Amino acid sequence: MVDGYLRVAVIATAILAVAGSWFYTRWITFPPQKLCGSPDGPPVTASRILLKDRRHLAYYEFGVPKEHAKYKIIIVHGFLSSPNTAFNPTSEVMEELGVYMVGYDRAGYRQSDPNPNRSVESEAMDIEQLADAMQLGSRFYVIGYSLGGHAIWGSLKYIPHRLAGAALMSPVINHNWPSFPKNLSDEGRNRYNVGDQWVFNVAYHTPWLLNWWLSQPFLPSFTVIKGTTHCSNKLDAQFIDEKHRNGDFAKGFKGATQQGIHESLYRDLMVMFGKWKFEPIDLLPPPVSVPVHLFQGDEDGLVPATLQRYIVGRLPWIKYHEIPSTGHYLTAIPAFGDRVLKTLLLSNHGD
Repeated sequence: MVDGYLRVAVIATAILAVAGSWFYTRWITFPPQKLCGSPDGPPVTASRILLKDRRHLAYYEFGVPKEHAKYKIIIVHGFLSSPNTAFNPTSEVMEELGVYMVGYDRAGYRQSDPNPNRSVESEAMDIEQLADAMQLGSRFYVIGYSLGGHAIWGSLKYIPHRLAGAALMSPVINHNWPSFPKNLSDEGRNRYNVGDQWVFNVAYHTPWLLNWWLSQPFLPSFTVIKGTTHCSNKLDAQFIDEKHRNGDFAKGFKGATQQGIHESLYRDLMVMFGKWKFEPIDLLPPPVSVPVHLFQGDEDGLVPATLQRYIVGRLPWIKYHEIPSTGHYLTAIPAFGDRVLKTLLLSNHGD
């Protein structure tokens, strides 16, 4: 009788172990990477540098020739964005000011190798290595858009001595940063679709479950990935509608996720909405006085202006620019890129 119970227990344990192993391999761990340039991966067409950990980082150059530039800037794209759409000043203003810009594909996006250890700190390290590889000098400027703002906060934390200036455009906020007053945090979180709120909670509390969660059709997904985010601002709504109508959303999605949606978008969610080692309000001003600017639309439906005001209220060394009747997609505003460049680069001489 005892032997029978033991046999059943052993069989049940084996079944659970096999099922658990299958579930872990199939859903908890990310699928194999489809590296650009590998036999089964997308082709490499962009210029790339080799980082210290042997990853490749793809980059794209804009503006005046680097050897003639007065200002050298690294551009950081956002969620489902790209270096050439994250920031769009006119060529006339770039030439007038003498601006050279280099944008790059963040790890796992388009043609940059994935980084299974991606974090806010690793993003800053990628920026520093890109600057050194491109010979931008001891100090350079950084501009980050939307979710790419985490790389700017990371740069201010981990490489402040390398910065000549920084600009954040509609930087995404982690509602779980402990320093936020509960009423403000709840107000900001409640602006999101309930499904989006669930994704934030999974990314923060159980990031190992995110791949499984977002792969299940019966569970709430993330509206930004689906392209169904409600935009209360008129300009934002027109911008998104046009991206869908002309095929830019589908094209951008395909390019951003060609090495795997898990290596690009899912890791973005894990890093941005996961647990940080620091909070922006804990930051000290850079050791050398440099201009730092934050641009925010007052009708941003994705990043509440109330939370942004709270952050800059705790960081008086950041100059805050709130744009009236404006939503999240600042690049949709004509000539806004020119405004950012002039504000950032000429701020020592007045806006």
